[in-house]
Amino acid sequence: MSGGPRGVRAARVAAATVLSGELALTVCLVAGFRPPGWALAGAEALVLVVLLLEAWVLRSLYAAARARGADRRAAWRAAVREAVPVTVRRLVINELRALASLGRWVRRGTHGVRPGDLAAAYTGPQTAMMYGLLFVLAIETVGLAFLIPWPVVHGVLLVLDLYGVVLVLALHAACVTRPHVVRPDGSLRIRYGALFDLAVPPDAVASVRVDRRSPEGRLITLSEDGVLDLIVGSHTSVTLELNRPLPFTRPLGATEEAHTIRFHADDPRTLVSALRQPA
Repeated sequence: MSGGPRGVRAARVAAATVLSGELALTVCLVAGFRPPGWALAGAEALVLVVLLLEAWVLRSLYAAARARGADRRAAWRAAVREAVPVTVRRLVINELRALASLGRWVRRGTHGVRPGDLAAAYTGPQTAMMYGLLFVLAIETVGLAFLIPWPVVHGVLLVLDLYGVVLVLALHAACVTRPHVVRPDGSLRIRYGALFDLAVPPDAVASVRVDRRSPEGRLITLSEDGVLDLIVGSHTSVTLELNRPLPFTRPLGATEEAHTIRFHADDPRTLVSALRQPA
C-alpha cells in the first residue's frame, strides 16, 4: 500500500472505525459497564496500529505536497485535510480546546471576553450533575485499583478512568471559561464550551425575551421549522428571534440554519437587557 488514493482511503476508514469504537467504549465506561480485559487490550492495540497507519500516510502526503512546492505549514495542513476525516478533526480540536480550558479555569480567565463586554454564564443547571459524575468516576477509579489483579488490565482501565475524570472536568471548565458574550454594539456570541459557538450580528436580531423552558432532547436540537434549542441541564431561558436564518455549525462539523434560537443563561434578564440597549 502506498500513500496514494488507496492509502488515504484506508487511513480515513480506519480512523472513522476506531473513532466509533472509542466512542462506544467511552459510553460503556461512563455507564458503568466494564468490558473484558482482552477487549480493552485489543482496542488499544488497534488504536496503535491506526495511529501508525495515519502517521505513515500523513508523512507520504506531506512529502508529496513539499515536492509540489508547498511550505512546511501548508504541506502539513493539506496532508491532514486529505487523510483525516472532518469529524475526527473536529472531535480532536474540541477535546484539545476543552483540555486547554483547564489552565484558563485555574487562572480564573475567560476566552473571547473583551473590556466592555457582558459575559453571561450558563453552567448553573449542569454544575451539580458534572460534579456528581466526577465523584462517581473518582470512586470507580479508586475501587478498581483495589479490585483488578491483572497488571495490564489494571493499567489500561486506570488510564481510561483517569482520562475520563480529566475530560469531564475539562468539558465543564470549557463551559465556565467560554460564557455567552454580549458586545457593546449589540452583537451576541452564543456558546457551549468548546462544542458550540455562534456569532449573532446586531442587525440579525428581531426580538429577544426571557422565556424559561424545559425542553427534552440533546444538547443541540433543531426542529423542522428552524427552531434551535441549545439545552443546558434540560433548561433554556432566553428566546432569540432572528429576522433572517443564520447558519450554525454542529460539534462534528455539519452546518445547518436556524431562525429562532432558544438557549440558557443563568441571569437571562441581564443578558436580554444588554441586547435591547446596545451602547
